[in-house]
Amino acid sequence: MSVMIRGVLLYGEEPATDVLIDDGQIAAIGTDLDAGDAEIVEAAGQILLPGLVDLHTHLREPGREDTETIETGSAAAALGGYTAVFAMANTSPVADSVVITDHVWRRGQEVGLVDVHPVGAVTVGLGGKQLAEMATMAAGVGKVRMFSDDGKCVDDPLIMRRALEYSSSLGVLIAQHAEEPRLTVGAIAHEGPTAARLGLAGWPRAAEESIVARDALLARDAGARVHICHASTAGTVELLKWARGQGILISAEVTPHHLLLDDSRLETYDPINKVNPPLREVSDVAALRRGLADGTVDCVATDHAPHAEQDKCCEFSQARPGMLGLETALAIVAETMVEPGLLDWRGVARVMSERPAQIVGLPDQGRPIEVGEIANLVVVDPDAAWTVSGKGLASISDNTPFESMTFKAKVTTTLLRGRITARDGAVRVVGEA
Repeated sequence: MSVMIRGVLLYGEEPATDVLIDDGQIAAIGTDLDAGDAEIVEAAGQILLPGLVDLHTHLREPGREDTETIETGSAAAALGGYTAVFAMANTSPVADSVVITDHVWRRGQEVGLVDVHPVGAVTVGLGGKQLAEMATMAAGVGKVRMFSDDGKCVDDPLIMRRALEYSSSLGVLIAQHAEEPRLTVGAIAHEGPTAARLGLAGWPRAAEESIVARDALLARDAGARVHICHASTAGTVELLKWARGQGILISAEVTPHHLLLDDSRLETYDPINKVNPPLREVSDVAALRRGLADGTVDCVATDHAPHAEQDKCCEFSQARPGMLGLETALAIVAETMVEPGLLDWRGVARVMSERPAQIVGLPDQGRPIEVGEIANLVVVDPDAAWTVSGKGLASISDNTPFESMTFKAKVTTTLLRGRITARDGAVRVVGEA
């Protein structure tokens, strides 16, 4: 099947052009192209970017299919402009074996809306005591490229050192949930004036930053790469700068919610705003935006975390941390980074597609929009105002902190290897015209 995207702006830049896609590749770029029998996507005034890549999402399958499945999470991803997502290992059972990681990959391929790459656990059962069989998972059908105990920190420095040494020999990446657990016992909110006034136990910045610093040094000595999940503090940004200056192979992601929201949201005690790491202060938000703009923070990752109603509609202290993110991520990056002039649309392509694909070594994602390249693409209308409704999102769960917020930018079409997977707010299953 062929697709013609008419009048689109490549990376948001003039002049407008047509893009012909055939046999999964970009066949031609220019004006007055012959569409033949191609499906036409009218995109005047809209922006064409490489398909988005999310290094951090929770699809909950296996084990919590009441909150999300690979199918519903894939639909949310396609509607959000993603062509590849990395599914975290804290499922039930944990993805600490090739049986689970291969299942996740195969199920994603069956659904066919987005490439679902399994993330393997670093330690058995996320227990932090014994390394999982990383080599077996890396060699499986799912070809695991990244390992993480996300949700928990690999807090034992010897275990983390061994994991980094092992990962270096395998050519895979260790992604760390940076949280020194002894500093966050009972913590449910950012440690600061707001939490103190509201009587909420504090999660200090040092709990994150101490692990970032430690793991940078461990990666240096192991000659390995380390990736920091959901960076949330100004201090982490400074540590990343320092580590890069030492030649340490470290990368980091920031979530959309840490770019937009701060701990003033806690005034209502609404558990919808509970997340790990917690929403920080305005100064941290500003530092994260600057770090993303100048490349200190490499990329945006959603940390899409669906939860059942009973796990959110309860006391703040008892609620599960996490927020939906796949369908709102691009709109939030546009609002927080593009509108203030911190990034242009080429910059958005860098932080949401190109750089994450490079970090995990995906050869077919984050590619230039050029003739002959694989057509993993997303079309974005920068002026299509829309209002978020949790019930209207594709996920089974509806725990979005952005309920009733209005954003300008909206994904209108997503293509995976030349096949339209989402268009005008609806997904297309495999085989659907």
